[in-house]
Amino acid sequence: MEGIGGDGASVASPLPQWGHDAWRMYRYYLDKTTPHTAYRWIGTLVIAAIYCLRVYYVQGFYIVSYGLGIYLLNLLIGFLSPLVDPELEVSDGPLLPTKGSDEFKPFIRRLPEFKFWYSMTKAFCIAFAMTFFSVFDVPVFWPILLCYWIVLFALTMRRQIAHMIKYKYIPFNIGKQKYTGKKASASSSGSRGD
Repeated sequence: MEGIGGDGASVASPLPQWGHDAWRMYRYYLDKTTPHTAYRWIGTLVIAAIYCLRVYYVQGFYIVSYGLGIYLLNLLIGFLSPLVDPELEVSDGPLLPTKGSDEFKPFIRRLPEFKFWYSMTKAFCIAFAMTFFSVFDVPVFWPILLCYWIVLFALTMRRQIAHMIKYKYIPFNIGKQKYTGKKASASSSGSRGD
């Protein structure tokens, strides 16, 4: 009677342990890719090209592509938006400067670049896997979906750009700002009286 409950747990534990070890190894290599931004994005572009070739080759799965496009648009909006939206919240944390006299506060994204890249890559991989199952190949007239997506993209980007202009922020790091000092005016250097 002693071995009834004791040995059963140890026999079932290798499979969850193997899954946990595989997940840890996956996270380890994913974390090692963090500083290699250019290589990550090149890999994602290769995956996106493979997906596009697959959709072009099978001439189907347009509804999957449309869903992927909507999801990517949602990710892009999160990537371009500030963490704290000045229209919605009054926060004690850092806010975007709205006047020239305001103190500089760095732009903090709502969706960081790594998570944006990771979610985008996962989305392409999942959409690629969906193209191997005919249940997802719903017959649709794809030009309608494409036109609708372009209109949705244009309207969303117009609203986002208007938000950027209104609150004076740029969601991209253009480089280190260099202070050049005061520039001498042209009238003071040319009027010496000689």
